Amino acid sequence: MRELRERGDEVTVLSRDARRAASALGVDAEEWRHPKDEPPPAQSLRGRDAVVHLLGETVAQRWTGDAKREIRDSRILATRQLVVALGRLPAEERPSVLVSQSAAGLYGPRGDEPLSEEAPAGDDFLARTVREWEAEALTAAQFGVRVVVARTGVVLSREGGALEKMLPFFKLGIAGPVAGGEQYVPWIHLDDVAGALIACIDGELSGPVNVNAPEPVTNREFARTLGKVLKRPAFAPVPALAVKALYGEMAMIVTTGQRLVADRLEESGYRFRRPELETALRASV
Repeated sequence: MRELRERGDEVTVLSRDARRAASALGVDAEEWRHPKDEPPPAQSLRGRDAVVHLLGETVAQRWTGDAKREIRDSRILATRQLVVALGRLPAEERPSVLVSQSAAGLYGPRGDEPLSEEAPAGDDFLARTVREWEAEALTAAQFGVRVVVARTGVVLSREGGALEKMLPFFKLGIAGPVAGGEQYVPWIHLDDVAGALIACIDGELSGPVNVNAPEPVTNREFARTLGKVLKRPAFAPVPALAVKALYGEMAMIVTTGQRLVADRLEESGYRFRRPELETALRASV
């Protein structure tokens, strides 16, 4: 958001609470109260160059039946409604690019297998949800829209997310590798998420793009580096059973992982701002 404004772009946010969004973000906002049930207002899209679609219920919660339904529907149905709105606009008023959020979870648990964008999808709940989510976004291509689905990894940021949940335990020196620590963490710093999404808007990429740092690391290496940054011990193992007891089925995200490679992003010429894990963590804690 900030980078778009700093380079002179006119930005409008779609939100269930337009007044609150405008106040918090300092940009124009339009109301989209019921994303799963109705298209966004046409005036919010008309004449725009690009749409960046980030809507989706948080995955980081215990997956009850209701939570699973909301995780799925908030992505699939809202994306469907957005594409409907794009299709209703006259061609000359339609945005030419849709960058739609996706997730590394599409690939499912894959051990240490390097995963480029050509790797097949997994078959667990999250993988199936992401596959359907992407399919809805890609239907916008029928209207002449260039569509990018950004398969984002674990975002490192001071502004929340997975790192925020880890920090209290690491700061106390009571954390370490999870479930043996051999699973890969497809991490990326928030600065590079912003940079990659802007590159997707401005460039010629289309279809799936892995949005993660050039070198994913194992959970063990991630824990060691975070401990180093915080100057705290990070050797206390966290058993898989303990994580599952806390999070239920959602624990699979923590106890398994994906070794993503950002082939298409790097081939497009994108230069990472924070390609080193230690530097990225220092900028995030």
